[in-house]
Amino acid sequence: MKSITIIFMLILALSGISNGQTPDSLKFKSLPPIEFEIQYSKCQKGILIDVREFFEFKKIRIKNAINMPSSGNLQHSSDTISKTNSLFFYCTSGFRSKRVAKFFYEKGFTNLYSLDGGIVAWRKEKLPVDRKKVRRK
Repeated sequence: MKSITIIFMLILALSGISNGQTPDSLKFKSLPPIEFEIQYSKCQKGILIDVREFFEFKKIRIKNAINMPSSGNLQHSSDTISKTNSLFFYCTSGFRSKRVAKFFYEKGFTNLYSLDGGIVAWRKEKLPVDRKKVRRK
C-alpha cells in the first residue's frame, strides 16, 4: 500500500497537478515561425507585439509589429488592450515572449501566441523582416 501511495505522489509531482499550476500549453500557444505567421495572418483582431527593448526593435523587426518591451509597464499595457484581441508576442529567442504571454494570461487574456525561437527562428526560415529606421515616440 505504501508503494502505491509513493507511485501516486510521484505521478502527481511529475504531471504538475500537485502544485495547482496550469501548464503553459494551456495558457498560450507557442508556435514555430511558419505556423505563427499563418495564425497571425488569418486572425481578424490580432496584434503583433515585439517585447524586445527599443534598441533591438529599431534595428530589425517583423513588419507591422508594435514595440512593448517586457521590461516596461506591462500592467498599463494590459489595461489598454481589449481582451477580445489575439496577441502575438515575439522576442529574440522566445524566452521573453513566453514570460509576457504568461503575464497576459494571468490578466485574463485567452488568445495568446508566442513565436517559438523568436525572431532568430523567424529569420532562419527566411520570413520577411522590416529594417526601416524607426524613432521612439
